[in-house]
Amino acid sequence: MVTFSLTHLAVILAVSAGAAPVRWGPAVLRQPSEWYATAEARAGAASVIRYQSAEGGWPKNHDLFAPPASDAALAALQKSGGNTIDNGATTTPMRFLALVATASDDATYRESFLKGLDYLLAAQYANGGWPQFYPLRPTYHSRITFNDGAMVGVMTLLREVAGGKAPFAFVDKMRRDKATDAVAKGIDCILKTQVRQNGSLTVWCAQHDEKTLAPAAARNYEVPSLSGSESVGVVRFLMAVEKPSPEVIAAVDGAAAWFKAVPIKGTRVESFTNEKGERDRRAVPDAAAPDLWARFYELGTNRPIFTGRDKVVKYSFAEIERERRAGYAYYGTWPANLLAKDYPDWKARQK
Repeated sequence: MVTFSLTHLAVILAVSAGAAPVRWGPAVLRQPSEWYATAEARAGAASVIRYQSAEGGWPKNHDLFAPPASDAALAALQKSGGNTIDNGATTTPMRFLALVATASDDATYRESFLKGLDYLLAAQYANGGWPQFYPLRPTYHSRITFNDGAMVGVMTLLREVAGGKAPFAFVDKMRRDKATDAVAKGIDCILKTQVRQNGSLTVWCAQHDEKTLAPAAARNYEVPSLSGSESVGVVRFLMAVEKPSPEVIAAVDGAAAWFKAVPIKGTRVESFTNEKGERDRRAVPDAAAPDLWARFYELGTNRPIFTGRDKVVKYSFAEIERERRAGYAYYGTWPANLLAKDYPDWKARQK
């Protein structure tokens, strides 16, 4: 096993051939291929491996290139936020380790990746969904989670692993076959969780009940609803399915039709500083504004809804508390490019 002292690791991460060190985050997956064979990348990989849990997952929202202060601090981190697919917590370190493993041909990195892969396969529910945390935790952490691209991120990784191409060519056939089966089950879950209204397919909630598959609540301000954000990622995943079935095609068509039916026109969201000097946001009329979509739409009515930490559904952005208005994306243009280009291009390929 590759090991580094904390001092050695800090020095390597601080200097990389005279360039600024690569920091943990999405950028670690976008470096030149030769970088993944460097001492800097391998030192970073050693640190990432240290954060991997006994079950095989990783914690979220943490700098995995920064060595833990102590074993006790690491244990506390894993207890509070470990073993999750939220915010790319497990899929990002796995992708990074696969790149380093391929560049360095070191078994240490391959073994850690495969442990993570086994973790993802074990975490899948029999119905094809993935919980936000595994081993399971109480409340919304056990819901089937589309929120922030969690389940789609796992399925995208598994689909690439199943394909057996670099940087995942080292994965054995047995695991590739399991990944193929897991993706198929996941697609079946996606199709079954798509919400119907008056017999027509719409989109998805950000999370669904792991037993009934019905739209489910998460945090206080995330009530059962139709998602104008997460559903875009689900549709993009389905559009990447090779030789899509009639059911997959119908799911994409239904979601696209719903997106076309619910844009918010003539509204612009702007940031401002209120009379107390606090950052805030407001929705203002603007006939020239591009189409917006709400993060949450009411089930059955398709009305945009806004909920604060009090769990009370409002129909006006101005009615929820400032902290949520300024700190959460209730409006966005998420489906715009999908509808303008990607969906028409995909639809043309189905002929």
